[in-house]
Amino acid sequence: MVATLDFQQLLRGAALRVTRPRVAVLNAVCAHPHADTDSIIGAVRGDLPGVSRQAVYDVLHALTAAGLVRCIQPPGSVARYESRVGDNHHHVVCRSCGVIADVDCAVGEVPCLTASDDNGFSIDEAEVVYWGRCPDCAIAGRS
Repeated sequence: MVATLDFQQLLRGAALRVTRPRVAVLNAVCAHPHADTDSIIGAVRGDLPGVSRQAVYDVLHALTAAGLVRCIQPPGSVARYESRVGDNHHHVVCRSCGVIADVDCAVGEVPCLTASDDNGFSIDEAEVVYWGRCPDCAIAGRS
């Protein structure tokens, strides 16, 4: 987990004011990778009991827009947030329990996959979601 002082530097570096809700949300996202909004709200309320849902939503939006947090939403899942930004990593999702883990790029440099036809776009990111069963679900035989 990143220290509070580092969170303050991250916020200032992104031209965002340092506020207790912003620091608490950054802390929650770093401490709980791939957490959904409700989980983040719960974690933030552990530090700031009076924070509103809307305040957390607003902070998540600001942090995402500033590039400090990444929002992912695998098909069939609610939005989830992570602090791993700046690289083109992918995710593996358990079909049974929904747990999500990071997967580094399949090959080489960003965007690590080359489109068969870029249609004139300058591609800078590829999004891949691997699906399967996590080790716990595979052992338990859950489908």
